[in-house]
Amino acid sequence: MNIHILTLFPDMFPAYLNESILKKAQAMGQLTVRLHNIRDYTTDKHHVTDEPPFGGGGGMVLKPEPIFTAVESLVADLQSQQEMEGVPVILMSPQGRPFTQTIAQELAGQERLVLLCGRYEGVDERVREHLVTDEISIGDYVLTGGELAALVIVDAVTRLLPGVLGAEGAAEMDSHATGLLEGPHFTKPADFRGWVVPDVLRSGHAANVARWRREESLRRTWQRRPDMLLTAVLTEEDRWFLGQLAQESVAIGD
Repeated sequence: MNIHILTLFPDMFPAYLNESILKKAQAMGQLTVRLHNIRDYTTDKHHVTDEPPFGGGGGMVLKPEPIFTAVESLVADLQSQQEMEGVPVILMSPQGRPFTQTIAQELAGQERLVLLCGRYEGVDERVREHLVTDEISIGDYVLTGGELAALVIVDAVTRLLPGVLGAEGAAEMDSHATGLLEGPHFTKPADFRGWVVPDVLRSGHAANVARWRREESLRRTWQRRPDMLLTAVLTEEDRWFLGQLAQESVAIGD
């Protein structure tokens, strides 16, 4: 996968991109990230990228010219126009559709992504109307810029690329990937300050371990994100277990 990131602050990215899973993915050839400084696409001597909005108001707005030039330059740099056709140009924006694991999986199926990091009061509306193909938000809050949001997307998408996590299917068991939250995990020592690892996890009985993990995943989702159960794919056994949880909840007065 090739990801192009347009930003006013490219120096924010290398520290995170060059560590851990993202570093591994790049070394494997599964991921290439190219950073593009929007200021490099200005034409005035002061490299102005923002102006006050028409009509007044606080803050500054990113100008359309350098952004359009940057994206159009990416198109020209590819071997042919056909290679760029259909590539998502995504604006990081609190007005965008909420980022989810499903969207991460959708984006992981692309060969190329262009991520545009907004700043200040945002971008000129003509960028939204005539250049970007999508807007994504990582949550209902406002950041000082889109750089952190872009890194979140790169990280979430990279984990889904083949072989990046090592163990086959590892990403498929993450929280949200199955439609549920993950259950608890334990490691050595088996007894830490009197808190003991559940016997089933040390039993060596694979079927019992799998069922315990499924039930704990259901329990945790029931307790913390019951809204997810409305859309999760559940078996009859799952539904029976949730029924037991409901009865327990009524019995203790929750």
